[in-house]
Amino acid sequence: MSDATLSQPVGQTTGELMSRYVMGNYARFPIAFTRGEGTWIWDEAGRRYLDFGAGIAVCSIGHCHPAIRAALHEQGGTLIHCSNLYQNRMQAELARYIVETVVRRPGRVFFCNSGAEANDSLIKLARKFGHDTAAATGRVRYETITCTNSFHGRTLGGIAATGQEKVKKGFEPLLEGFRHVPFNDCDALRAAVGPQTAAILFEIVQGEGGIHVASPEFLRTATELREEHGILLMLDEVQCGFGRTGDWNGWETALRGAGWDYQPDAVSWAKGMGGGFAIGGIWASEEPAPGGADFRVCDILGPGTHGSTFGGTPLASAVSLAVLETLEAGGYIPRAGVLGDQIRQAALGWRQPLLRDVRGLGLLIGFVLDEEAIGAVPAFVESGQTPAVYVVNRLMAAGLLTVPAGPGVVRWLPPLTVTDEEVEQALSIMRHTLDAIASA
Repeated sequence: MSDATLSQPVGQTTGELMSRYVMGNYARFPIAFTRGEGTWIWDEAGRRYLDFGAGIAVCSIGHCHPAIRAALHEQGGTLIHCSNLYQNRMQAELARYIVETVVRRPGRVFFCNSGAEANDSLIKLARKFGHDTAAATGRVRYETITCTNSFHGRTLGGIAATGQEKVKKGFEPLLEGFRHVPFNDCDALRAAVGPQTAAILFEIVQGEGGIHVASPEFLRTATELREEHGILLMLDEVQCGFGRTGDWNGWETALRGAGWDYQPDAVSWAKGMGGGFAIGGIWASEEPAPGGADFRVCDILGPGTHGSTFGGTPLASAVSLAVLETLEAGGYIPRAGVLGDQIRQAALGWRQPLLRDVRGLGLLIGFVLDEEAIGAVPAFVESGQTPAVYVVNRLMAAGLLTVPAGPGVVRWLPPLTVTDEEVEQALSIMRHTLDAIASA
């Protein structure tokens, strides 16, 4: 390759460079950011925005938090990477914190780098469980039941598990062994369990699917099926875990006041786990596997069955531990529940004609648009966008970053460190933007 091929015209914009050199697999908004601090982020022109997307629930303690910077500096000057062929103190400390403080149940943790990898780990856990119990059941079970409108990642395993056809197109034939049932449909879930079922996997809050919350009845049915059929009960908490719902775990918030405790066999995480630094993981219970197995859930993936080159490096573990300790010490987790309730109550009180509902848990909030009403707005019709993308673009122009959740829902995922004043400012922008759209 010649030097002339590598040289760049003077003054080339970030958009032009992205278009020329980066794959076009993302439908990116036409904006580039240069720095962030707390709940605020600045674009290349120097304009600042309230970031209520937070990297899609990633920046749980805001942009460039001092605790993250300190962990990066200290651990970065000590040991950045160590192969998982060896012992890793920081990884062990993080795992202990997750087991003793977050889940508060005996178990073991496997670390990876993303939510997709974490969910692939759950899929492998279920498959291996089906093989390991074949002698007792008389068959190899390999199927996992998931829900329609779910999202479990972009790997081949993740898209096969995901209950949305749009992510599967062009990647057939898909990995076999998945059945999708309507979310919160207890009868459908019960009917789907068959001789090949090894596990049930679902999200407590369907983030990409429109901010739908699992009902206590659905959780109860899943628990009953676990006991009746000796199958694994697994949760995808990639988006709603680590405090976003108002508790460490989304299932705790969903069952608050229900009078009984949920007992998953395994849980996947990522996003807010590292506050912006790439890390993911799963927890597996130390309890005996369902169905009278003579092994524990956490022992299913033994030596040689799974791995990750970069999973749980000393640097990633140190940053994640700093994030989780900051969330706990600052009281940000229960506050997320309080703020979420306040936001939903405030928005529902607007009686705004374009807003049909506000749902979610904690600071995982979905503003449900009236798609018929917004469809009558001439500027929206001319845009050729979905209602959610149209509103997200209008909010961005007003200085508020949000995220679509399907075609008709605008999603809020602010840092858990967001201030009361920032929430009020975001509500004001949201309300005035919807009013402006409705009156156009």
